[in-house]
Amino acid sequence: MNIIRFIDEHGKEHLGTESSYNQATVFSGDLFGNLTNTGKTTNINSYVAPLDPKAILCIGLNYKAHAKETGMRLPEYPVLFMKNVAAVTGHQSNIVIPECCKSPYQVDYEAELAVIISKEAKNVKAKNAFDYILGYTIANDVSARTWQITGGGKQWVRGKSFDTFCPLGPAIITADEGINPDNLNISLKLNGKIMQESNTSDLIFSVSQLIEFLSEDTTLLPGTVILTGTPSGVGFSRKPPVFLKEGDVIETKIEKIGTLMNGVE
Repeated sequence: MNIIRFIDEHGKEHLGTESSYNQATVFSGDLFGNLTNTGKTTNINSYVAPLDPKAILCIGLNYKAHAKETGMRLPEYPVLFMKNVAAVTGHQSNIVIPECCKSPYQVDYEAELAVIISKEAKNVKAKNAFDYILGYTIANDVSARTWQITGGGKQWVRGKSFDTFCPLGPAIITADEGINPDNLNISLKLNGKIMQESNTSDLIFSVSQLIEFLSEDTTLLPGTVILTGTPSGVGFSRKPPVFLKEGDVIETKIEKIGTLMNGVE
């Protein structure tokens, strides 16, 4: 199932599935309960993120080529950090560069596969991990590099958690569609130029391994979103570095899921 969350022409929010250009079939019910296709269609005025996450757990340095471009050794365990849930924004919404990130400009892009937990998960073994996945969507782990590296007390959360720094969408593709999350092409374009292009087969820790690690003696609530890491090609590793600026357009694409579009202001 392909699930979007959107605002109709009357300002009402819905879950549904896109049926044609700017139109969607409306669902009733709850994302984590029983969704029912009402058969009714309505216009899409704007998109919002397909869910409000309970938590956003993020994995750093989880692509072999990305670890190489940063000059760091492959991690022995997943590198875990978190983003503020208030950083979430949706498809076709703008990423806003904070004033404190303009002197100098430092905001970077990171294309990521996002995994959504469907039910309470604790001490889940990798072999059973897919029983706890609602579905997949696309994320951009937007990052203010100075705050991340030197301004956050050696913690990454500050540089990752400014408002609009977690675009999600445009849709959730549910796990019953049979997507293999460990073999998906992933790419990011900035103003039409390909900046990142890889496949999730380059992940150091697979999706099932991440769920086992994150749920060890720790409860993952329904609606927890796991950002699985970004491939090589990020802006700060380029020579010269490339950082986001007002007027930029970002297209984050993952095979079988879709394309997440965001402007920058």
